Amino acid sequence: MLFIIPGLEETLRINGKACIVQDEDLLERMQAFGKKPVLGIGVEVEECFMHCAKAFKRSQLWDAGSWPKKESLPVAAKIIADHVNIQGITSEEVAKSLKETYEKRLY
Repeated sequence: MLFIIPGLEETLRINGKACIVQDEDLLERMQAFGKKPVLGIGVEVEECFMHCAKAFKRSQLWDAGSWPKKESLPVAAKIIADHVNIQGITSEEVAKSLKETYEKRLY
């Protein structure tokens, strides 16, 4: 797992074994906006490293001025529609579904 915090150039990397967690008491403590997760992911940490900021500094990841213009980026809905390749599913339908999901089912 790689943990990044916007604006912080150093990262935290954790290596280990993951498992599915169904413990009700633990899941209850993880709720957000009144919604309790159905499952969780537990990680048995075997190694933990801080990584220096060289890659983020070189890539200018946190410098919005270095980002490509939004118009030049691929459209996620088209990528998904092309990837699933189900006849009759258009990128417009995927975009509508994504918007509805983000607005009504985020939590």
